[in-house]
Amino acid sequence: MIDAIYSTYAAFIGWLYTAGLQPALYAMGLMNYADDLYQWLDFAVFGLVGIVVSWVVCRPLEAANPVERWPDRGAVHTDMIYTILARVGILPLLAFVLLNGAQRWLDGTIAYTGFVPPTLETLFPLLREYPLLALACYVVILDFGEYWRHRFQHRFGWWWALHSVHHAQTQMTFWTDDRNHILDDVLAALWFGALALLIGVPVGQFPVILLILRLAESLSHANIRTSYGRVGERLIVSPRFHRAHHGVFSVGQSGKNYGVLLPVWDWMFGTADFRRDHYPETGDPSAPEGMAKGGWLRQQVLGVRRLAQVLVGRG
Repeated sequence: MIDAIYSTYAAFIGWLYTAGLQPALYAMGLMNYADDLYQWLDFAVFGLVGIVVSWVVCRPLEAANPVERWPDRGAVHTDMIYTILARVGILPLLAFVLLNGAQRWLDGTIAYTGFVPPTLETLFPLLREYPLLALACYVVILDFGEYWRHRFQHRFGWWWALHSVHHAQTQMTFWTDDRNHILDDVLAALWFGALALLIGVPVGQFPVILLILRLAESLSHANIRTSYGRVGERLIVSPRFHRAHHGVFSVGQSGKNYGVLLPVWDWMFGTADFRRDHYPETGDPSAPEGMAKGGWLRQQVLGVRRLAQVLVGRG
């Protein structure tokens, strides 16, 4: 089933490229960039699909039972810009600029040496016969990696200076998931991509895993007054569980509830807050006002400024 979905999606991307993008590139004399822009189109369409899925799932729930209502939703509109740029525009382009050369060098080096790195499926051949079980294993391992990346974002001052852009939002909605500094997004992409490469995530399953984790993160940031109950809160990260992480008293190294999809990591490592009636105000009291209410560019500049202050010992 996964292979069929991926094949259908790949055929659609091929048609979209042939019918629309390729003629435009030819007319502008940019066919030298055809391969890179084909990959960008793949990322952009996939990002658009993720945005639509998140909106269809989360927006009705937010409208039905919100934690907060705001007469002025300007900060939410800024988060919408973050989402569009991150999933459709800026981040995919940065990924190609920064990672394409490195990926080609790595592939060439591996091919030259003849070394075949071990993957999860070579270590456990049974997974080849059960693709859904393999998919679940990849999700769990990558989610574990995301838990530790998130903790490091709060642990190291220089990384927190960037990540605080995400935590400064006082009007948290499902759009807030992509409210990140560009440098923070690049580090996260490198972290996630390296781990996926290390465990050998198949090309066909990688987009499915991304969609699962992105939908989970969008839902966990949603402005919804809901708990999954005593048992459910310990199985899946809920909007209530993650809102506690964004609370005004849970910033920097004092954070709780770092899990992306599974709260079991917080339970195992002592960072869980399972209070089911806990819906705190969100934001970073130490952040400048512009980081909460400013536009996209203003927040990016303030993130770099905070990073510089930390690096010179003033933050």
